[in-house]
Amino acid sequence: MALEPPANALVHAFKYEGWEELAPLLASFMDGALAPSATLQPQPIIMPVPTTSARRRARGYNQAEVLARALSGLTGRLFVDGLARAQGGRSQVSLHPTERKANVERAFSVVTSHAESIRGRHIVLVDDVLTTGSTVAAISRVLGKAGVASVTALTFARAVPFRE
Repeated sequence: MALEPPANALVHAFKYEGWEELAPLLASFMDGALAPSATLQPQPIIMPVPTTSARRRARGYNQAEVLARALSGLTGRLFVDGLARAQGGRSQVSLHPTERKANVERAFSVVTSHAESIRGRHIVLVDDVLTTGSTVAAISRVLGKAGVASVTALTFARAVPFRE
């Protein structure tokens, strides 16, 4: 779904206005995209894009985690909060695509306690919005180094491409 009305209003309310109860609705829209991965064995693991602890404190939650948990509950697939994000990264919202890429380089790591459980597995990486793909690319590299079999990015919406 493109990040245009009404999707943009839903994402804004979910992400910035504390409307966590929108997660099951958003997850229901995302559920159909998981069908092709249904034949993968073992079943894919649902994993959220992490946020910094400062953003989590300010917002009260990580919207990607809430969305991933809702999707996990809806599909019965295993949820693993197996990634961490380093502190200090700027918000991606107003950054140019090249700044976005630099902003997320080396920003992510696999949580040590989950490293063995994700090795060889298929990961469905969940976030609310895909913009340039810089976050997904950075996380995919980290997960690849950790030995996962594959990474599928799943978002509720796709932002309109950046225009200079």
